[in-house]
This record gives sequence, C-alpha cells and structure tokens, in this order.
Amino acid sequence: MRRYLVMVVVAAAMAVAGGATAAEVEVKMLNKGTEGLMVFEPALVKVAPGDTVKFVSTDKGHNAETIEGMLPDGGATFIGKMGEDVAAKFDQAGIYGVKCAPHYGMGMVAMIVVGTPANEEQAKAVPQVGKAKQVFAGLFAKLATTKTAAK
Repeated sequence: MRRYLVMVVVAAAMAVAGGATAAEVEVKMLNKGTEGLMVFEPALVKVAPGDTVKFVSTDKGHNAETIEGMLPDGGATFIGKMGEDVAAKFDQAGIYGVKCAPHYGMGMVAMIVVGTPANEEQAKAVPQVGKAKQVFAGLFAKLATTKTAAK
C-alpha cells in the first residue's frame, strides 16, 4: 500500500511539473479597445509550443476561430461559439491567423506566433477581406520589427 501511495504522489508531482512549463495567455474580444473598434487585445501574441491562448468574450457577440489556410502544416484548427470564451492549445510552431467571424471584414483579427514560424510567407499569401487585410499588414510589420530588435 505504501509503495502505491508513493507512486501516486510521484505521478501527481510529475503531472504538476509538466503542466507548469506551459503558459496560458489571455486575449480579450472587445467592441472597443486601444486599437479601435471590434478588436482582439492584444492582436499579436507570441507563445511557445504547448502554450494555450484563451480568447475571453469580454464583450458579447464575438467568437474566435482560425482562418482557413493561415496556420502551419499540422496546426490544429478551432472554432469558438458566439459570446463564449474559447481556449486553444498551440502545439505546432508557426503563424496562426484568428478571426471573429461576424466582424472579420471590420478587421477583427489576431495573429498567434508559436515558437519560430516557418510558414510566414504562406500566412502572408492568404487573401484577407475588408479591413482585415490592413490589420494583418500591420501585424506582419510589427512581427518583423520584433524579429529585427531581437537580433
């Protein structure tokens, strides 16, 4: 019995230690934020593989979902329900485009950068609609600036 108890304690400690390395980042879905109307805040998020991004429905009437074609090979897609929080775990390195379906044309998009992205050119090539095109251009420019500053 004592050996069983020790094994349970060791297994629990390993599970906690393994989970402690992964982070959770919160992104708010807002009607109005520091960058304007209908935004994800922050709109550019950098995480490590295995981290989770939680999209919080701060203002109702929004969702978060991946943009078709704007994710790395093997990257998992997700579609959140309207007005509900959604947590997505990002295991595959790369750039992921995220949109709020009803406000996509208004530029309500976000970019999740996981690890060292190898799909930047592929992500840039995905056609965008309305103001989303302009917002993504700004996010890619911001990403380039942070890469240059890191060197």
